[in-house]
Amino acid sequence: MNIYRYEENPMITPVDVKPYHEGFEVIGAFNAGVAKYKDEVLLLLRVAERPISENPDIVKVPIYNTESKEMIIKEFDKNDKNYIFDDPRTFRSTDKVEGFSYLTSLSYIRIARSKDGRNFTVDSEPFLYPFNEYQSFGIEDARVTQMGDTYYINFSSVSEVGVCDSLVSTKDFVTFTDKGNIFAPENKDVLIFPEKVNGLYYALHRPSLKSIGNYDMWIATSPDLQHWGNHKHLAGVREGHWDNGRIGGGLVPIKTEKGWLEIYHGATSESRYCMGAMLLDLENPTKVIARTKTPILEPEAEYEKKGFFGEVVFGCGGIVNEDILQMYYGVSDTSMACCELSIQEILKQLEEEM
Repeated sequence: MNIYRYEENPMITPVDVKPYHEGFEVIGAFNAGVAKYKDEVLLLLRVAERPISENPDIVKVPIYNTESKEMIIKEFDKNDKNYIFDDPRTFRSTDKVEGFSYLTSLSYIRIARSKDGRNFTVDSEPFLYPFNEYQSFGIEDARVTQMGDTYYINFSSVSEVGVCDSLVSTKDFVTFTDKGNIFAPENKDVLIFPEKVNGLYYALHRPSLKSIGNYDMWIATSPDLQHWGNHKHLAGVREGHWDNGRIGGGLVPIKTEKGWLEIYHGATSESRYCMGAMLLDLENPTKVIARTKTPILEPEAEYEKKGFFGEVVFGCGGIVNEDILQMYYGVSDTSMACCELSIQEILKQLEEEM
């Protein structure tokens, strides 16, 4: 697979983003949804900020009270045996088998704008900031699906009651209409197809199961983008492969002559994230035609291997220019990068690895 990584990579880093909160630091500007709006490329950045702690043994946790519109800061001692601090992004109480109790940062969505798709300026104000009780821990990992002149933006809403997927729509990236929560906890990586198939909207999603099963991809349909049902298992993790730990949707599905091309992420059980591809039937997207056995993009550059959480490439959006897929992706849970791939080469790899 020929991959052209931009010379500007990483094109947006935490130092390029001024903190929105006083006394906070930006630790991540990554996992951006992508839109082409008028003559600009827009990146809907996930900006992660955390309270600055002068004591390395103290972890400060930000929680936003959406009712009073106040930021609450809780402090935890890393020596407290009641909690497990084995992940820089989260920590959990000792009575939790998995999952987390708190996040160490609060995320929201901020727009970066570019005329050439390479050099970006970041808005000073958030576009999407926690606005209801399901977002007290933040808003994460937006995806953007354009239908006509309307852009549908779905994202993870995080709170103490879990991680659900929420939806808003906009026509101007200034104001938005709240469509509510479309997938209940625990669910992530929702991708809405850019057009109806046989009269129905389709979406990929990834339930995070806590009782039995794996972190697999599912597919659902809707008559109106808000009520989703007819859930079906689409594809699972594969033992002995690069995606044996978890998989989830990456880019909004791309319509090709051979099927719906889905660029998805997969991780090993050690949390090394790569990007792969699968091909879904045009008339029946619940049918997987082919799936790559090897990644189409994996952490190789230094900025992809080292960062807040290393060995991660995580695509959330792209722009198609004829055969060229311009894929914007988060690196090491820290920054943004971009690369170009040939859609025909991806389809050829899918055909060869069937």
